[in-house]
This record gives sequence, structure tokens and C-alpha cells, in this order.
Amino acid sequence: MIKRPEFRGRIGRTVAESEAHFLQPPHPGSDAPNVVIVLLDDTGFSQFGCFGSDSDIDTPNVNALAAGGLQFTNFHVTPLCSPTRAALLTGRANHAVGMRSVANFSTGFPNQLGHISNHAATVAEVLGDAGYATFAVGKWHLAPMEQCSAAGPFDQWPLARGFDRFYGFLEGETDQFHPELMADNHPVDPPGRPEDGYHVSEDLVQQMLKIIADSKGVRPDRPFFGYVAFGATHAPHQAPPEYLAKYRGKFDAGWDVVRERWYQRQLELGVIPPGTDLAPRNPGVKPWNELSENEQRLAARLQEAFAAFLDHTDEQIGRLVSGLRHLDQLDNTLLIVLADNGASQEGGPFGVMHEMKFFNGIIETPDEAIHKIDDIGGPNSHTNYPWGWAQCGNTPFRWYKQNTHEGGVHVPMIVHWPAGIPPAQQGTKRRQFAFVADIVPTIYEILGIEPPAVRHDYEQLPVTGASFAAALIDPETEPKNQLQYFEQNGSRALVAGDWKAVCKHTPGANYDTEAWELYNLSSDHSECHDLAAVEPKKLEELIALWWSEADRHGVLPLDDRGIELFGVRFREHSPHPTNRRYVYRPPMSPMPGQAGPAIAGRSFDLTARVTLSRDDEGVLFATGTQNAGFSLFIQNRRLVLDYNAFGDHTLCESEIEVPEGDVELTLRLRRGDGFAGTASLAVGGQDAGEVGLSLFMRMMSSIGPSLGCDHGSAVSQRYQAPFPFTGVLHEVVIQASPDRYGDLAGIAARAEMSRQ
Repeated sequence: MIKRPEFRGRIGRTVAESEAHFLQPPHPGSDAPNVVIVLLDDTGFSQFGCFGSDSDIDTPNVNALAAGGLQFTNFHVTPLCSPTRAALLTGRANHAVGMRSVANFSTGFPNQLGHISNHAATVAEVLGDAGYATFAVGKWHLAPMEQCSAAGPFDQWPLARGFDRFYGFLEGETDQFHPELMADNHPVDPPGRPEDGYHVSEDLVQQMLKIIADSKGVRPDRPFFGYVAFGATHAPHQAPPEYLAKYRGKFDAGWDVVRERWYQRQLELGVIPPGTDLAPRNPGVKPWNELSENEQRLAARLQEAFAAFLDHTDEQIGRLVSGLRHLDQLDNTLLIVLADNGASQEGGPFGVMHEMKFFNGIIETPDEAIHKIDDIGGPNSHTNYPWGWAQCGNTPFRWYKQNTHEGGVHVPMIVHWPAGIPPAQQGTKRRQFAFVADIVPTIYEILGIEPPAVRHDYEQLPVTGASFAAALIDPETEPKNQLQYFEQNGSRALVAGDWKAVCKHTPGANYDTEAWELYNLSSDHSECHDLAAVEPKKLEELIALWWSEADRHGVLPLDDRGIELFGVRFREHSPHPTNRRYVYRPPMSPMPGQAGPAIAGRSFDLTARVTLSRDDEGVLFATGTQNAGFSLFIQNRRLVLDYNAFGDHTLCESEIEVPEGDVELTLRLRRGDGFAGTASLAVGGQDAGEVGLSLFMRMMSSIGPSLGCDHGSAVSQRYQAPFPFTGVLHEVVIQASPDRYGDLAGIAARAEMSRQ
């Protein structure tokens, strides 16, 4: 049955005999506030100045928002980015909406779709239906990454999930100087380069303010919902040079001294209750004075880069606030600033110069990394700090991001709303327990919006978060959320009133026999005194309650698989066919890593079919960045491979010249034993050179491939990006796992014969 728009006028034979009727779009009302959510990434509980770090890290703009708003000191999230974002934008349990882990994969179970279920409308969809303009900038990470190329599908990109405008990146991280940017539904190049002073955080705020000004200039009556999701302070920790210089030597005293200072400051500020203990060092964190000189130098410099990154991000938050004030929108804007999880443990015990080394199972010692210390924080680095500084960032708690202890899930939140928070309450703290899924129901209550039971023919899951709107007015109101489960890769926790049960899962361990811990958070805010042996009945009660909540919110099945889930699923009707053969013909937009050919960690053959004249040169195929990847290019009439293994460049240059005219150029990479491998070149079917690879990378970069140029930062030091190919590139054919799925040369020959 065709649905026609409802017409409430009258249609006669002529206009004079008819009565017009004009459809009125929804409008939330002239006094409806704007709503802006600012989300930081991997920022620990103590790292904002007003939460304890003010003697060491400058965050004056966040501090000012706290001084003019409310500082929530008992706020919780999930232990990981995509799950927190799913709960934040829907007001529901992250497992229930299909996001138990990061959006980079699906597992075939409802709790891990790799995107937000269509049965869970986002706050942007609901507010848009109510008449709000809706804008997002920054990190998305809520769509399957193999769907995040210019080929789509686009049904889980921001514009399809309720946002009118989007400018940012779709992956879980990006290079801050050379980001992979999307504008609405298409890729765009960054408007500047690092040598021009470009940094993506500044760009995101500039774009958001422009989008808001565009909207308010034409429709000043229409309120807006803005979502600003910085890449900061996720790795890579990168900041402009003047911010890096500002923190030189600032952390030479080490994490023990700084952590104690932040802890004492938290007590002074009332950020933590009196009597809270400082949790002991996590396993693997050495006392600072037991580190070698190189270990201390490297660790201090890595923390300097983090502090510079956070300081620079705070400056951008200040620009956002100033822009809202300039547009006369600040007073009636409900502005919420929070982090998505605790400080990251992904830098390992020493920190890393390139975070992808962590995912390749490589632990680079400080003695090996120290010679690149001056690269830290700049375009030539992809750093993350060591465990000691991460635990310092989570002061006073234990553990980190990915863990369900407080260090992973207890983060800062600030709410600023001059028109809605009574003046007498501005600058005060809120100690009520709250969870990230509680934010959306709070917004709905403030705006008087009832989320739909059915939207676009999808029956909607219930909004399970609990509004804390009353706490904005009354500091003594009881929290509505008295029962909250947590789960991440098999680690579990449950907060029930003052009690918390928590189990740190070891992958492969028996879920039924692993030890749980029990804490009374009213007297033990930092989980230092395990009461499991003293209160076994209470622990049994909470464990049983956890399983009940897990069943209610779709947590099951428990799944402790990790990095192996990032592997490609070869299948038909996907970017990764079962024969593992990829054919690319330019012009094409750059691809994200998971939408490009699945060649990291695999043997493969790559053949480029070209037509060229004597002086033609340029990149045929490149993937990665200046920090890791490989590039195949023509230069000085030679075919060249630059295999960049985290800054260690292995070059293979053809022993013969590339002839003019039509020619096939081939690269063969073979994985060997352990981390080793080989690379060989062929020109027109003739072998032209071979080289050994001491490190055959399993994971290179989140930055994917480009065809006919090297977009972003240059993988090779032999040219300046983009170094476009000046000849004619007809196609690039890649056969992954050729020994198993067929010889590329044979396939190409048979294809040529069939064309004849």
C-alpha cells in the first residue's frame, strides 16, 4: 500500500474553490537548549587539571567549564571506545545494541554486530526527528571498517544514523598530522600539512563552528545537537612543537612522585573521598628509581608528548566554547565533556615509538628506541606511553583501559549549562554514581522528549539508562542507577549500590573457576581491600546478579578473543572475495586498512599493468604512513619497493630499467619463518631483484592503501608525497596467499588469452 502525505486542506476544481494546507516540520520550541557532547579518547580519571593533574598538565578551559558547571566524580563508562560510544549515543547497554568490542569486526552474535543496531535509535536520530539540527565531527568508530571506504555501504555512517553533517574519521585512530578524513559521505584531503601548522584537532573545532554558524545564520530558531569526538588522547600522541617544548623536563621526577602528587591534590580538591587509598602499582610497573637512565628518559619524553597533546586539546575545547559564546549560544547550551575509557595500557611496560608494534607482538626496549627520542610527539612518531604513566593517569585506581576495575571504567565528566544549572550549584561536585548510558535519558528528560517505540519500521529496544537530570539541581538527590554491569573480553564487574564485584579475566581461563574480588566502594573508593573472603555470601549474590544482568542486556556469549578477530573474513559479496584476488583500476579514493587488500601478514603477488614513456615516474601502490607500510613506485626508470617496517626501510630496486610502452610490473612478497620474509621484483616477466625482510609486518597501520599516489605522509623517504604516477596505470591486481589460491602470473596470462 502506497503511503501518501496527509493533506488537511480542501481541493476544489480551482484554487478559488480550494483551501491550502502547509505541512509544518517538527520544532522543539523556542526555549529548547542546544546540546553539545565533547568526547575525549583514552583520558584517565586524574588527567584533567581539575581532577588532580593541575600542577603538571595545563587544562584551563576544561577547568573553567568545571568551575562554571558541575564536576561528576563518580562517573563510569565501558572499558573500551566503541562500546562506550554506542552506549553514549543510544542510552542503552552496549551489548544490547551490538557493540561488545570495537567496530572493526563482527562475530556473528547479536552482541557484536560491528555497528549500532537499527533497533536502537541514536540521540541524533531522536533529536533530529524532534526538529534539532544534528552535527558530528571527529572519531566515529561505529561502522564496520570494511564498509568505510568510498564504496560504502553508508547505512552505518554518521549521516545514516541521524547526523545532518559529519566531518572526521571513521577508524578508531588516525594520524593527527595526516588524518584520513571524510566529509559527510566522501573522502577529503586535509586542508593543510604539518609544515603548514596543521593539526586535526584544530580542524575539527573549526569545522564544527562553521557548521553551527551556517545553521544558526539561516535558522536561528533551530537548536542543534553537536557531537565533538576528538582523536585525543588516543595514540598516536602528537602535538604542535611549541606544546611539546612546553613540557620538556616536566616529568623527570617520574611516575611515583607525580602519581603521589596527583593523589594528594585529588584529596585536597575533594575529587575523591577522604580516606581513599592510593592503589598499589599494577603488576609490571617498576618503581621509577629502579629504571635505567634510558628507560627514564624515554618514559618521561613519552609522557611529555601525552601532556602536550592534552594541553593542545584543551585549547581546542576553549576555542569551541569561545565560538559558542561569540554566536550567543553558550548560555543555553547543555555542554557535556567526558572520556570514553581510562588511560591506555597499549604502550606496554616501556612505551612504544609506534603503537602498531604492540599489535605485532614486538616489545621495543628503551635502549633500542632512545635514538629516536626527538621524534616523539611529532609527525615521525606514533607513540604511546608506558604502563607507569597510564596508571598515573588513572590515579588513584588500579588497572587500565580494557579492564573492568575502576582504572578502566571510572573517568571524568563535566556538565556545563549556565541557563539550566542554578547559580548556587555552579562550580560544585556531584558524587552520585552515573554511567555513560545515563546521559541520553538525561537529555531526553531535560528536553521533554519521549524516545519512539518504533522508528522507520524498526521496533526499538528500551532505553535502559537512568536519567541524572535531578542531580543537576539537587546535589543530594539519590542516583537512579543503582545497578550497573560491566564486561570486556571476559572481564566482568557489577556495581550494586555501594558494592562492587569484579573479575579480571585471563584469556582462555575457566570463567566458572576464576576468582572474583569484592569491594565496598563507600569505604574503599579505589578497590584496595578485597572482601571476597570476608563476605562470601554477598559476593555470591552479586555474581548471580551479574549473570542475570548479562542475560537481560544481551552480554552473552562471553568471548575473550582479541586481536585474532581483526583478521579478514573472506567471503563473497564483500571487499574480500574467497579467491583472495583484488583488482583495482584508477581513479580510486584511498581505502581504509580493513577495506583494502588483506595482505598484512600474508604472502602476496602484486602486478601493475602500466603504459609509460621514458621519464614517467611515481607511486603505483602504497599503504601505510611514514611510520610503517610499503610503497611500490617507479623512479629513475627503475621499479622500487620501499618496505618501511616501523622506520626500518628495506629497499629493493630493479636491476633492469623499466621499458617504455606497455609493461607488467610485479612485486612478490613471501612470509617466512618467524618474523622474516622476502620481497622480489619482476619487470615484464623478467626477474629483477630480491631482498630479505627481517620483519614481515602482521599489522602495518590503520591507514590503508592508495592507488597511483601515496596519500597522507610519505611511506618512503625517496620522494615527497603524493608523488603521483605520471604514466598510465591501467590496473593493479593483488593475489593474496598465492601458493594456496593460485599464481597471479598464470591468472593474468589466462585472462589475457581470454581477451584475445
